[in-house]
Amino acid sequence: MTHAPRLPLAAGLPMAVAAGLAIPAQGRINGALGARLGDGIAAAVVSFSTGLVLMILVSLVLPRGRAGLARILPAVRARQFPPYYVLAGGIGAFFVFAQSFTIGLLGVALFTVSTVTGQTLSGLLVDRLGIGPGGKKAVTGIRVIGCILTIAAVAWAVSPRFGGGSAASDGGAAAAGGDPAQLILPVMLPVLAGFLMSFQQAMNGTATMHYGTPIAATLVNFVAGTCVLWVAWLVKVAVAGTGNPLPGEWWYYLGGPMGCVFIGLGALLVRSLGVLVTGLGMIAGQLLGSLGLDLLVPAPGSVVEIPTVLGTVLTLAAIVIATLPWPRGAFRR
Repeated sequence: MTHAPRLPLAAGLPMAVAAGLAIPAQGRINGALGARLGDGIAAAVVSFSTGLVLMILVSLVLPRGRAGLARILPAVRARQFPPYYVLAGGIGAFFVFAQSFTIGLLGVALFTVSTVTGQTLSGLLVDRLGIGPGGKKAVTGIRVIGCILTIAAVAWAVSPRFGGGSAASDGGAAAAGGDPAQLILPVMLPVLAGFLMSFQQAMNGTATMHYGTPIAATLVNFVAGTCVLWVAWLVKVAVAGTGNPLPGEWWYYLGGPMGCVFIGLGALLVRSLGVLVTGLGMIAGQLLGSLGLDLLVPAPGSVVEIPTVLGTVLTLAAIVIATLPWPRGAFRR
């Protein structure tokens, strides 16, 4: 088992934010590909498959990649970690399923708040249980306050999309005016997807310690996720047939490489930052990336409003509150 030096918070947190920047860009590309193909599952298959091809090439070309590749089977056979950790990529596939089947009903705003809520709560739980490579981390009052502020800030940042006027462009008419009782089950799906993401990061981080590199952990993730999605797509084809042919534009195939970036960095950072802080940093990057895309390359119907900007700033402040090494007893009366 190879132990890489732990990164200080001042270095690791910006890397987590940078990793999160790739998430909305990937979502925009995969969404456009899904619309072009007329098949959201097919778009996910393309994204995961291109990511898998890239990770195979990286694993074969780079010395660290080859070394990590050689350690995968011995680590699994020796049960250096629970064998089911190699299935962590299936959680990513499940997240894609949640996107495909609920965004049209809930809208991007409610989907985002639901996944962030699940991921933030499970980040506290995973750190408390010590499932990740960073060991156990206490559930302090200040960490809970930071998590609550993060969820509230994300809700504020996406609140302009909850309005009836934006429901159509957001793709979630039901979220604007449907029966709330009918939304309970669709909302629980992205909450569960977000909840499982922290476990995925912890599993990847633990595997990375034994493989000696996040390259191997990312490769294994893409193998598992790609297999799950290919099976799902083949079932869909058997039932409903294929969609449109693959497009020729190169940029439609960048979603997979972007997934390699944030999965690999997440696997690298959880040992140093813990699952909760890594997840919060990626959430901040996700909001900053979404804001940047809406400003620089706006999608049809997208509008940047004051709550979006202020909610993003508040999210960054909440993460600072949750991550700074506050003195013991500083917030006790």
